[in-house]
Amino acid sequence: MDLRESARAATDAIAERLASPQDVRALHHRQGWWPQSLAHGAVGVALLHIERARTDQGPWQRAHDWLACAAAQPAVAGSDSHLYYGAPALAFALHAAADRPGRYARALHTLDQHVTAAIHDRLVNAHTRMDRREMPALAEFDAIRGLSGMGALLLHRGLHTDLLQELLTYLVRLTEPVKHDGELLPGWWSHLSPSGKTSPEYPEGHANNAVAHGISGPLAVLSLAARRGVTVDGHLTAITRILAWLDDWQQESPTGPWWPYWITREQLRSSRPGPGPSRPSWCYGTAGIARAQQLAALALGNPQRQRAAENALLDAMTDPGQLAATTDVSLCHGFAGLAHITQRAATDALTLGLNGCLPRLLAPIIDTAPGTLADSLIGPPGGGDIGLLEGAAGTAVALHSFHTGTPSASGWDTCFLVN
Repeated sequence: MDLRESARAATDAIAERLASPQDVRALHHRQGWWPQSLAHGAVGVALLHIERARTDQGPWQRAHDWLACAAAQPAVAGSDSHLYYGAPALAFALHAAADRPGRYARALHTLDQHVTAAIHDRLVNAHTRMDRREMPALAEFDAIRGLSGMGALLLHRGLHTDLLQELLTYLVRLTEPVKHDGELLPGWWSHLSPSGKTSPEYPEGHANNAVAHGISGPLAVLSLAARRGVTVDGHLTAITRILAWLDDWQQESPTGPWWPYWITREQLRSSRPGPGPSRPSWCYGTAGIARAQQLAALALGNPQRQRAAENALLDAMTDPGQLAATTDVSLCHGFAGLAHITQRAATDALTLGLNGCLPRLLAPIIDTAPGTLADSLIGPPGGGDIGLLEGAAGTAVALHSFHTGTPSASGWDTCFLVN
């Protein structure tokens, strides 16, 4: 069986195990039963079945069943909602499932009201915080809980252009340097630890470089918007400003460039980060940061920078040491994420060799028998994770994308800011 057929067989096995919400609910997974969670719950599983149905690889009924499960209770809205949970997550999945005009239109209209109100409130709060010259929480701007994630949703929906421009204007302002305690800091410098909480280990906060929780998320949103022709005043300057920061903190090793996950105030003063490179994941590592920089280079029309980003990704994906630090098969920080980013980057690449990395990246997933893989991911009662971010649905949809060899039919990977 060739590589693509092995990926198909593995995807089929996982999809079969996730066929019915009723069966999966009985497994009592450790993440709990969060129907409106894209990260860990029913919305993420629905997205797998939506993508399979839209490519004629699975029945629509499964997608409908999981969407019905996710929407069984009133949508969580307001400050508790974000791209990966509640009304925004439901809107993301329903839009992905809307394969013809008018499908889910009424439900999407209702969800959009919740989403746009939440974004408006967050933008008002963010600008008020800036006016007070206070530092942001990561959840204000990040890709998982913050406005970068909401920007991904607006790009996915393709509506609400005025609101998207307001959000982009906020991201531009976020990149402007600010002075705190006599020191000039990037505008995204947070007073919190990387966990998003106060910590004595981070008495002066940090600047986060990651896609999931740091400045590479805003970089990706700004770049994806620019590639679609949606820009605001200072847009390209903001992209360049973020790239300059990442250039300043780019580290060199015998196996290629890498970026520290974050920078503390002490490291900023000494210009010396901690040791590395670390795990090259989507969420924090070189893979996610390199793809964000490739998207930025495409937005700027800068082939030299594009090649540099692609070479950084290629180096990381061929470094045995970095790959050895990857210990699971998830989209967030595992081999599924590395393979999907590499596949997407290869589609846009000027640099040769990225597609050649895919067999090695996929081997830890598909070298296992399909049924055994599904068992290990979904697990017995009390184990496993069914969702998109760290669970079985995410691994399966990445394998599905490799099997089809085409861009996502549903736009599912928009929520990872890689496409």
